[in-house]
Amino acid sequence: MPLVRIDVTQGRTDAELRSIADAIHTSIVEVYGIPERDRFQVINELPAGRIIAEDAGLGFERTPGVILIQIFTQRGRSEDDKGALYARIAAALGELGVAGEDVFIGYVENGPEDWSFGYGRAQYVTGELSVPSTYRPE
Repeated sequence: MPLVRIDVTQGRTDAELRSIADAIHTSIVEVYGIPERDRFQVINELPAGRIIAEDAGLGFERTPGVILIQIFTQRGRSEDDKGALYARIAAALGELGVAGEDVFIGYVENGPEDWSFGYGRAQYVTGELSVPSTYRPE
């Protein structure tokens, strides 16, 4: 159920983009145990200079190959689970030649009422979909 937005600078092949998307999705499946076909990703290619990603004071330099990943998902997962996911994504992208400093992940949590999968209905609220077991209301 996570919605994943992947922003990259133009210049990668379709196969490279698919490999990046696959690596991220496989990481989520492995760490969170979501179904394989529970996949929602948007890949944006931007012209050079349209992604500005500095180091937030960490003392490293990113390359033009930086990948910005935004993960929108239901709240309720532990800090340990999130940390494991970040590490797995970085390792999977590392296997594709992406440097660790070029993997930037933003994680956004929400609740069941914040999703509509179609037809203008909130399927978690209407009961058409079961709320994932990781959800813990505030």
